[in-house]
Amino acid sequence: MDNFVVVSGCSGGGKSTLLMELARRGYAVVDEPGRRVIDAERKSGGTALPWVDLAAFARRAMAMAIDDRAQSIKGEGWVFFDRGLIDAAAALQHATGEPALDALAHSHRYNRRVFLTPPWPEIYRKDADRQHDLDSAVAEYERLLDVYPSLGYDTIILPKVPVGQRAAFVLDMLAT
Repeated sequence: MDNFVVVSGCSGGGKSTLLMELARRGYAVVDEPGRRVIDAERKSGGTALPWVDLAAFARRAMAMAIDDRAQSIKGEGWVFFDRGLIDAAAALQHATGEPALDALAHSHRYNRRVFLTPPWPEIYRKDADRQHDLDSAVAEYERLLDVYPSLGYDTIILPKVPVGQRAAFVLDMLAT
């Protein structure tokens, strides 16, 4: 879907803050599947957590991302996804070696432009759901820098600027 826009990149790089700003401006936003999986697993006492069972976590995130896409088809205008199916498939492939990304090359497409938040040590913070360190976040970012172009996406690195300017940058890039 050409109106489905992924915001991905380095964990702790400001994705969620950017998406909150886009939502404030009236755009449809889909929350990160990974955070929702973690929340559900904590509530149910489950173990599909990235620091316990990364493969199970990634599979749950993939299923949720597919459902998110199906639910978002009804919307008009830009729909911004905080990560999504490709990020989850990349995590599964990294964890297991399964060719999870192969099936995504031609199905479940997003807008060709994918926005990536670069590593930003000055704002990176661990929290209850983000238990990995910055080095692990950077390694994931570097994998995503390879994954998206390999699937035919144009990656656009977001500038390290205040959130309002970041939102304007994204919207300006989509207008061209």
